[in-house]
Amino acid sequence: MKALTKLFQQLCSKIIILLTLLLVELIVLLWRLTSEKRSITTKQYLEFIEENNPTIRYAKRRSSWSELEHVVPDDTECRVCLSEFEEGEKVRRLKCKHTFHKDCLDKWLQECWATCPLCRKQVLPCDVVSKHRHFLSHEENVEHLPYLLFVWRGGNGSNFRRYV
Repeated sequence: MKALTKLFQQLCSKIIILLTLLLVELIVLLWRLTSEKRSITTKQYLEFIEENNPTIRYAKRRSSWSELEHVVPDDTECRVCLSEFEEGEKVRRLKCKHTFHKDCLDKWLQECWATCPLCRKQVLPCDVVSKHRHFLSHEENVEHLPYLLFVWRGGNGSNFRRYV
């Protein structure tokens, strides 16, 4: 009888842990579904940058005035990476007339506050930046969830790989 009671207690403990984990997963799922409406993914953010500041090819000289996809900027170097523009490179020219390598500016706009690296003029609307930051903070929290669940269960570090 004592063995049966012990087995029942262990079974109840495991069921409680399982139900708790399911509840946590449900909460995370609901949070994710509701926050996606308020968030902008990195892909959407980059598409928004492209729509507002299209990528163009750098040209030292314009061959014709109708050639709109090439640019002859006043700047000869990217002020983010400090390297000179090469013929045909993808660049972005902001409304403030500053020009940067496409990849340099995209990285800047993702990591910093969506302003021109030189004059600090706003490049993207604040609400777009805010929604993207919300998405990034949410993704960071979801990444830490397996570790938090592991610590909550009282793991000692050697079994953590199982949860990731």
